[in-house]
Amino acid sequence: MAITQGVRRTPNRAMLRAVGFGDDDFNKPIVGIANGYSTITPCNIGLNDLARRAEATLHESGGMPQVFGTITVSDGISMGTDGMRYSLVSREVIADSIETCCNGQCMDGLLAIGGCDKNMPGAMIAMARLNIPSIFVYGGTIKPGHHDGRDLTVVSAFEAVGQHAAGGISEAELLMVEKKACPGAGSCGGMFTANTMAAAFEAMGLSLPRSSTMAAEDFEKSDSAAASAEVLIRAIAAQLKARDLMSRQAFENAIRVVMAVGGSTNAVLHLLAAAHAAAVPLTLEDFEALRETTPVLCDLKPSGRYVTVDLHRAGGIPQVMKMLLVQGLLHGDCPTISGCTVAETLKDVPARPDPSQDVIRPMENPLYSTGHLAVLRGNLAEEGSVAKISGVNHPVITGPAKIYGSEEECLEAILSGAIQAGDVVVIRYEGPKGGPGMREMLAPTSALIGAGLGDKVGLITDGRFSGGTFGMVVGHVAPEAAVGGTIALVEAGDTITIDAPQGLLQLNVPQEELARRRRNWRPPAPPFRRGVLAKYAHLVSSSSRGAVTDLDLS
Repeated sequence: MAITQGVRRTPNRAMLRAVGFGDDDFNKPIVGIANGYSTITPCNIGLNDLARRAEATLHESGGMPQVFGTITVSDGISMGTDGMRYSLVSREVIADSIETCCNGQCMDGLLAIGGCDKNMPGAMIAMARLNIPSIFVYGGTIKPGHHDGRDLTVVSAFEAVGQHAAGGISEAELLMVEKKACPGAGSCGGMFTANTMAAAFEAMGLSLPRSSTMAAEDFEKSDSAAASAEVLIRAIAAQLKARDLMSRQAFENAIRVVMAVGGSTNAVLHLLAAAHAAAVPLTLEDFEALRETTPVLCDLKPSGRYVTVDLHRAGGIPQVMKMLLVQGLLHGDCPTISGCTVAETLKDVPARPDPSQDVIRPMENPLYSTGHLAVLRGNLAEEGSVAKISGVNHPVITGPAKIYGSEEECLEAILSGAIQAGDVVVIRYEGPKGGPGMREMLAPTSALIGAGLGDKVGLITDGRFSGGTFGMVVGHVAPEAAVGGTIALVEAGDTITIDAPQGLLQLNVPQEELARRRRNWRPPAPPFRRGVLAKYAHLVSSSSRGAVTDLDLS
């Protein structure tokens, strides 16, 4: 199999011989293995084993694998700290590093291995930019912790903080939840951001069937890494490239699956960014249009009962996809990395879920009849915002604004009892530019849930939410406060209406008064003037465009 990316002249070959190339190897495809291994987080601690298995299989299959590292930032560990500013930034660093290494070394294919939240979209963006044969290997989900007869995830620990502050549990109980929430390797166990984006990869045909719901510590995960390597070698031979798979129809399939499994709000941000990289037109309106005809089929945490390993046992993403396909809600003719179409891949999957389980609901009895990720607009979000309305009995509220300039200020107010039922909490200057980095607000939202205020208090922000968030929450408010969006003009006591069924996010203040406030508003000084955060704040787009950093400047 001839190398397609570049001519290997004698000086190039001299250095390649030093890393193990022999005479016969120069005619084999060079395959980059982007390895996100680190001991920073349980999400990524098992990735080296998968990289080694994939490397061995690539050798056996006729390729020349070249392993290189890429970074991760643990969202769960950095949550509620200044470190979370770097989380979304890491998506860009991951994409940039994979693009740089693969193009710099003229690689013929890419096998990317990742675990924590930004690994998946970072790799997807890089694949779109590179447009070489590519496959993703997910590190796998963590198994649930167990305590007092219930399954635990990392979000259980955040919610326990709110319960403890409200007097619902003791200090000893809080410590016990902390100790048992994360029992081993793997990404956070509910349908949070990592598992959501892994499911999106699978839906788009960029990873193997069932691979997105496997447990990190199970043997099948290593077998899936080997199988992925074999499939990639065949894709390189066929010159089946990433953008051949990343079509408009494939993105629609991914959005449908994200809705059906009750996935994270972050999927909206990341799929917009990946579509931008692939030059595929995709907007917030597309998410809303698909939401209206896509039911939520899976009863998964954070708002549901089950974790991702339960979904795997119930049939995983292929079962969900087959149900959508039968209803005409998926594009079955989309190709996948294996060379088969989506419909061909799903041909042996039952049309109905196993009646002995209740993780995946049948089509006639969904958890919700329409999708849970709603796009809201109004004078508070002229470019749009995203609400996750699963687990909320009545997603409508009008109440007085309580205003906070950071996540930390808001969390302190919640834990001190300053937030009451009926309030609408505003956390601003946490957007892509203003944060910078668009931090996730898991600590405040979990504290509200723990305090019993999850469906009694509204919360809006120009920041993001963790995939573990649920409740009456609206994020990605754009334009953000730092660029003069209306969210910057809200004053304490103003009434705000959140009406998810009507798609409305409204500040109930006369237009003349808003105009007066806007004349008096001044942008805050940039919080960072040098370094990666300053660079990011200078480059990053609005969240309504995916918070991308590579806009066409021509």
